[in-house]
Amino acid sequence: MKIVDLEIKGITSNSKEIKKGFLFVAIKGNRQDGNHFIQEAITRGASIVVVEKEAPQIKAPAKVIFLVVNDCRKFFAQATHNFYGAPSHKIKVVGITGTNGKTTISYLIEAIAKKSGYDCGVIGTINYRFKGKTVSANNTTPGSGQLQSLLMQMHAQGVKYCAMEVSSHALDQERVSGVNFSHAVFTNLTQDHLDYHKNLENYFLAKAKLFCTLPPTSSAIINNDDQYANRLKRLTKAKVWTYGIKNKSDVMAKDINFGMQSTEFSLEAPHINVRMKTHLVGRYNIYNILAAVAWGLSEKLRIQDIKFTLEKFKNVPGRMERINCTKGFSVFVDYAHTPDALLNAISALRPLVKGKIIVIFGCGGERDKLKRPLMGKVVTELADYAVITSDNPRSENPGQIIKDIQRGIHKSNFCLAPERGEAIRKGLSLIHKGDCLLIAGKGHENCQILKNKAVQFSDRKVVRKCLRLMK
Repeated sequence: MKIVDLEIKGITSNSKEIKKGFLFVAIKGNRQDGNHFIQEAITRGASIVVVEKEAPQIKAPAKVIFLVVNDCRKFFAQATHNFYGAPSHKIKVVGITGTNGKTTISYLIEAIAKKSGYDCGVIGTINYRFKGKTVSANNTTPGSGQLQSLLMQMHAQGVKYCAMEVSSHALDQERVSGVNFSHAVFTNLTQDHLDYHKNLENYFLAKAKLFCTLPPTSSAIINNDDQYANRLKRLTKAKVWTYGIKNKSDVMAKDINFGMQSTEFSLEAPHINVRMKTHLVGRYNIYNILAAVAWGLSEKLRIQDIKFTLEKFKNVPGRMERINCTKGFSVFVDYAHTPDALLNAISALRPLVKGKIIVIFGCGGERDKLKRPLMGKVVTELADYAVITSDNPRSENPGQIIKDIQRGIHKSNFCLAPERGEAIRKGLSLIHKGDCLLIAGKGHENCQILKNKAVQFSDRKVVRKCLRLMK
């Protein structure tokens, strides 16, 4: 890449990554301001420094160029897009956004693509992966530089599709503004991340950015049962595909029979009416399946391959994941960490459980505090008993987080077990034959963030160990 006859050898917004001949973009973040690291970037060999408004008063060699732009985030996204050869114009990128369901839909799309004979990369909450390569995910949606590098690598490896979870933070921070999306999927929108967005309207507008920028050649796949569906349809220029259970949609599920081991329904779409059976549990997973089906049909993939894939698909790590148990009760680990996600998870289990439902949950620190009492209310109103514990408290006091949760509780069907391992042991001590234990909040995660340290902890590993020790 060349700017003013200088060959740029790399682009980054992290001064620690700067090497000789790099371009440094001074982005002002929520916690750190890139402008404070300009001197370090120059010392490390930056040839060009990109800033907003005006060049800072910094002593720099004459050969260092300061470039002033209106928006550093947008510049960084577009510059990395160009630097890596515009990879999203060479593979088909499916952006999936919404409060819940993004991870499951990405896994379903990956599986459908593979069955149809195409390689599909995935960028999301659990990891970033393609062609046997796996990269740990620090964020649901990576920064522009890493994102464009991943897409370039996928194209080089012959990958045709990339299913990408697109977070509201990534949209608001312009991380994906350099990406050409062939499809955008909207799952739903309920309260979350209000610590960042302040209100639901801002949260919606962040999500909507994905659809506002779609060209007419792209497809917008929208949950037609969500209250925001009609607004999104009006905002996009893309071809709209709708899916739903209640409202008339292009892709629908009807005559649904829910079971603890499987769910059956009739899939209806233009010229298609087939009976399907899935291992996934709950109504919300039917929505996830319908979204994936709509994507497959928009790509003109064979319904036989779509149906075969969905009927063979087992589960997503930490998403209503059944833990093998031979003791007469059921145990599930789920990522549900919002009021709506908990409502959906417990509601999905209620008609399937003969005995009691016991839920273990907590709330993350340094995140939306307003949802804490709402989560407490949802769980104690819908479940038979709750064990309130820590999630990822981060720098917050775990005891204060638990007090915030308790403010929404008006019943006495709960106990406190601040240490998460203790909470899992407590939950198992309360469960009997025919009951169900739901361990919610952390799902696939393998560590717990306490203060500024990540401590190894997996709900799935801990509960399996406890089950082995039970008589």
